[in-house]
Amino acid sequence: MALLISLFYFFYFALIGVHIIFVPKILSMVGYEPSAIGTVFAAAPLVRFAIPFLFLKGFRLSQKTFFTALGIMALGAIGFYPSLEHFWPLLGVNILFGVGIALILPYIEVIALEQIGKERYGKIRLFGSIGFIAVALVLVQYLTSPHIGIGFLIAMALLTLFFGALIGLKEGKSTSGECDASDEECRFSIRDHTPLWIGFFLMQVSFGPFYNFFTIYTTDHGISLQMSVKLWSFGVIAEILMFYFQGKLLMRNLHALLWITAFITTFRWMLVALFPDSLGVLFASQSLHAFSFALFHTAAISVLFSLYQARRLSQQFFFGISYGLGGFVGALGAGIIYQYAPAYLFVGGAITALGAGIAFRSGFNNQ
Repeated sequence: MALLISLFYFFYFALIGVHIIFVPKILSMVGYEPSAIGTVFAAAPLVRFAIPFLFLKGFRLSQKTFFTALGIMALGAIGFYPSLEHFWPLLGVNILFGVGIALILPYIEVIALEQIGKERYGKIRLFGSIGFIAVALVLVQYLTSPHIGIGFLIAMALLTLFFGALIGLKEGKSTSGECDASDEECRFSIRDHTPLWIGFFLMQVSFGPFYNFFTIYTTDHGISLQMSVKLWSFGVIAEILMFYFQGKLLMRNLHALLWITAFITTFRWMLVALFPDSLGVLFASQSLHAFSFALFHTAAISVLFSLYQARRLSQQFFFGISYGLGGFVGALGAGIIYQYAPAYLFVGGAITALGAGIAFRSGFNNQ
């Protein structure tokens, strides 16, 4: 199972890499304005935010739901090709794509944590980072037209479908990681840990400028697309190293890791805001991705794994509130800021990350 999960992570995050790094640039090449790009990338996260609330009404992330999500994700990716130059169809397929990926990863994350454990999780999850960097380094050499990039997106989606289906079949109809929310010991409530959830939301909002506009931002400041991809790749290398060596850090106070990584992220976004045309500073800021993504992500899902018995439900809400609602607000806000006040794009990200750090620190003090 560890091998299958590793391969799934490789192609799933290769898919995410194409979507995050290249699709915004592809839309810019086609002629979309920043606000339109922000809207396209904001819609899918908003749907991802709404999905977890279905699970409070008895809906379950079962094997059947997982297989359905894989199909929806693949159909959404394929739909990018015919709809690329038409805003409303493009918006629709991106929402469809977002629904699929919103349901897929929480299912796999619980399996990984249960079968591998948080101390070894990073050594499996790093294959996702390798996939992310590999597809970036390959695609940048062949991105001579928008449709070539979309072809890569579709290929990665189909490979994700394949390995996800193999994991689903091997896992069977196990109810591991699930429990009846009506049982008192499995009760799930965001209000029990409000500062924690506020921090998750704000942390992802702060990534809106990075995930949606970093490639456009750097190329607009005179950095080539090839060098921008190298910046992305350097950040992922730092991420991989952290995933591999983070085991001992995760044996310490996980709540403290949350606010520490949020404050590091604040510093990271300020570096990008103040020195947008300095390659040395941008590479230094990318090295901090080890903390602001890799260590933060593992600490976050591990905290939830220990706090809630309804583990798949807690992971669903983590992705819904952070990557869903936070991703929506971050993408939409970044699009508006970059169109009307581009110099303040990453300043906004830094302020939001600071808010996340304060929320996590507040929650930590109340433990």
